[in-house]
Amino acid sequence: MSDPKHSPAVPRRSFVARFAASAAAFGLGGAATAEAQPGPSRWQAARHSEDDWYESLPGKHRFFLDAVSPLGAGEAILYASNFFVGNQNGYNLRDEDLAVVICLRHFATPVAFGDAIWAKYGAAISDQLKFTDPKTGKPPTSNVYNSTAFAAELPNRGVTLDTLTARGVHYAVCGMATRLFASSIAKLSAASADAVFKELVAGMIPNCHIAAAGIVAVSRAQERGYTFSYVG
Repeated sequence: MSDPKHSPAVPRRSFVARFAASAAAFGLGGAATAEAQPGPSRWQAARHSEDDWYESLPGKHRFFLDAVSPLGAGEAILYASNFFVGNQNGYNLRDEDLAVVICLRHFATPVAFGDAIWAKYGAAISDQLKFTDPKTGKPPTSNVYNSTAFAAELPNRGVTLDTLTARGVHYAVCGMATRLFASSIAKLSAASADAVFKELVAGMIPNCHIAAAGIVAVSRAQERGYTFSYVG
């Protein structure tokens, strides 16, 4: 009959026990313990139907450019164009592979207004923005970012809003700023601020989405998986 003290199982059990104790001392068993115990669920932002349009844009990559000034809007237009060209040349991606949104908020908001709005209210808008037609130095009578006539005189370098819209770009427009511009315009006319607001919204370029506030759009787009670039 064998002696239990000299059984081969005894030193093995002793080694395993010593290894487990050492592992615990150095924290080596933490991963296994943590894996065995379920942790708190990953935080997920709430979803609101007002923001579902972000999901409707097709694309393997999502990009959101944030503009807050007239010149910043021009740069956003150029950068969006560069984003399409760079992805086409470097990755052989098509326009429909890219979901691109330009946010027009604060003083960039009127860039969302079409030619008819600028023709009618250009003087009032220009006074608010301190932004003029670079050729005449006078208030614009059309949306200068929808013209190829300015070339290097504007930061979009001749890339137009219509060109981007045709490539699938959408625009998140600040509703609060739009109302402020409507109020300023209404003071110079017989119309009410609400009536002017409706006129401004109806006269925006295609693919515009009115956000409760531009800064809210900045937040919601990132919650929906868009990479973010502040333009200025």
